[in-house]
Amino acid sequence: MQEDARFPGVAIHESAYVDEGVAIGAGTKIWHFAHVLGQTVIGENCVLGQNVMAGPRVTIGNGCKIQNNVALYDGVDLEDDVFCGPSCVFTNVNNPRAFLNRKSEFRRTLVKTGASIGANATIVCGHTLGAFCFIAAGAVVTKDVPDFAMMAGVPARRIGWMSHNGAKLGADLVCPESGRRYRETGPDTLEEVIR
Repeated sequence: MQEDARFPGVAIHESAYVDEGVAIGAGTKIWHFAHVLGQTVIGENCVLGQNVMAGPRVTIGNGCKIQNNVALYDGVDLEDDVFCGPSCVFTNVNNPRAFLNRKSEFRRTLVKTGASIGANATIVCGHTLGAFCFIAAGAVVTKDVPDFAMMAGVPARRIGWMSHNGAKLGADLVCPESGRRYRETGPDTLEEVIR
C-alpha cells in the first residue's frame, strides 16, 4: 500500500487505478486491482477490497466496508457505515439487452446508514435499503427495504428485525447486545424507543 499525493492520508495498492476527478477521504484503503472511476466520492475510513469497481458518479459515505468483487455502478449511493459483502451485486437497469444502449435508464439505488448486505446478494436497481437493515447472503432484493428489516430469500422478504448492532431481535424487540429497545409502529416499520 502506498499513499497517492492526490489523496493525503489514503492508502492505495499499487495495482489499483484511481481516475481523475475522484474525491477520497483520509483513512480510506483501496486494495488490489480496484478501480475508482471519475466523479466518484468516497468518504473517510472506508475499505474497498480486492477487485472492487466504483463509479462513475457513485457516492460512498464514511466508514463503509466494500468486500472483494463488488461493482458499484452509476446511480448507487451508500450512506455512512454500509457493509457490502463479497460478490454482492447492484444492477443499474431493469431490462438489459447487449444490443441496446440503456444508459439513460439507469435507476438510483440508495443504501442508508448502517445497512449490511450479505455475500452474493443481488440488489435490483431503483430501490432504497433502509437504515440498519440486514440483507442475507444470496437474497434478491426487488423492492424497498424498511429500516432494521432482516431480509432473506428469492425474492427477499422480511423474516425479522435487526438492531443497530446487527443482532436479531426477539419478540421483546430488545437488542441482546446493547439493551436498546425498539417498537413496531406499523406492519413493516420499526423504530428505536428513545428514553
